[in-house]
Amino acid sequence: MQTSPSENVSDAEVLEAEVVVEALGWTQRLPGLEGLVSTACAAVQAEQPDGFAPGVVVILFSDDAAIQRLNADFRDQDKPTNVLSFPSDPGDRAYLPPAETLPLGDVALALETCVMEAERDGKALNDHVSHLVVHAMLHIFGYDHVEDGEATHMEDLERRILARLGIADPYREEA
Repeated sequence: MQTSPSENVSDAEVLEAEVVVEALGWTQRLPGLEGLVSTACAAVQAEQPDGFAPGVVVILFSDDAAIQRLNADFRDQDKPTNVLSFPSDPGDRAYLPPAETLPLGDVALALETCVMEAERDGKALNDHVSHLVVHAMLHIFGYDHVEDGEATHMEDLERRILARLGIADPYREEA
């Protein structure tokens, strides 16, 4: 599936998001899942500064058990989590023919954890998943939140992107 290009991006510069649904509960709970991903990716792309490298990202919608295995294998944390991002190594792209679409990375989301978090926080599941896709895509593009300054910058960017999508600020403190 291809995202909708923003006003400033030509068709040749479009981010492609390939959606893979492994856990069928995703499509039962979010029948418009591919559209949700497309919209979130287009919003992320629209906020990227000059130098955006178009390419393809694979987004896997799986379950807690699969995400727990990935989290254990790649992060040494033997527990499920809501979303994992695996940016491609830019050095690997140098070996692709010029006409080849650049692999930007992979994202994986866990159904049960995402549903539990949305219910716990009183959020619509589609808004929560949109936020997690935006968050993961920012990691794919090299943003991080390890240090306070990085976290603030990334959260501000997430807020702008989510506002573009009509989604409330997920970092707002409750009164």
